[in-house]
Amino acid sequence: MRLKYTLEAEDGKARAATVSLPRGEFQTPIFMPVGTLATVKAMTTEEVASIGAQVILGNAYHLYLRPGEKIVEDCGGLHKFMNWKRLILTDSGGFQIFSLRALNRINDQGVTFRSHVDGSEHFMDPRSSMAIQAALGSDIAMAFDHCPPSDAPPADVEDAMRRTTLWAQQCVGEPRPEHQCRFGIVQGGLDLELRRRHLEEICSLPFDGFALGGLSVGETPEEMAVVLDAIAHQMPADRPRYLMGVGRPEDLVTAIGLGIDMFDCVMPTRNARNGQLFTQDGRIVITNAKHREDTNPPDAECTCSTCANYSRAYLRHLYVSKEILYSRLATLHNLHFVIDLVGRARQAILEGRYDAFSRSFFERRTAQK
Repeated sequence: MRLKYTLEAEDGKARAATVSLPRGEFQTPIFMPVGTLATVKAMTTEEVASIGAQVILGNAYHLYLRPGEKIVEDCGGLHKFMNWKRLILTDSGGFQIFSLRALNRINDQGVTFRSHVDGSEHFMDPRSSMAIQAALGSDIAMAFDHCPPSDAPPADVEDAMRRTTLWAQQCVGEPRPEHQCRFGIVQGGLDLELRRRHLEEICSLPFDGFALGGLSVGETPEEMAVVLDAIAHQMPADRPRYLMGVGRPEDLVTAIGLGIDMFDCVMPTRNARNGQLFTQDGRIVITNAKHREDTNPPDAECTCSTCANYSRAYLRHLYVSKEILYSRLATLHNLHFVIDLVGRARQAILEGRYDAFSRSFFERRTAQK
């Protein structure tokens, strides 16, 4: 293994750890901002680092289409290309390809798909996905998997599991840079027996870490929590546990309590751009008329530079005026909020008070409804 998982504390199922990779380390629980196209939208990498991000996520599918992995490689790899001096995880592109179901054809060899950019036809399989991620030079590369839609019938979920296992077996045999770790992905939908079966299959392979895929794709938070409660703690204890595509603050607190270490999601950045700001008391919609003359910061308890310097009234003005500065200030705030949240969760685990931390978090949100 190229990765070392050092457990520092457990509190119930919740875990706090340090994960060491060949080119750096990070502490868990961790939220990873999404930089799909080699950019966390509206932010410089210096700003992303300043709010405590330890790892960011790039996407093999999008970077393959533009600018092309060869250009990134020729520019010195993804870290140098985007001027990010910390760690990078790349998604394999599987989720993006399968979300374009009307534009793809799939078989056990791989997926033929049409670009959402220009309609051109492409083919991706485990070998090419691993080669793209190798060229990008990420620190963690995700295995190529088949993510079925949330409403897929059981037969389709099982077929996706079978294909994901087949592809995972191929992924671990592909060459990779000496510094690169690889994570396998567990599918199975909401069926606990299918999840357990696929967990056993994927965890038998020599991956450096493991992820749960196919969640936060249309099911309710309660349905997702049932799966996590049954499955997360059964994932290998000596390797990171990654829940893909989850970033709602309530889901982060729940999932950490059930044993998940790593998260990523576009929600903090996307919601920010769409006028929704995270606060300790829940989300606020900045366009609401009540914020027009509100001189308070978005969150009086937040220590980000947006909350230290700008009011809700000003942010509302920027948003309705379609000023670019709004997206920058709101994105910085939302990312700071979730990174701070998982940091406080980590501290609660280290101090053996995670239940109290979680209970206080949800009680406060309930009181505001």
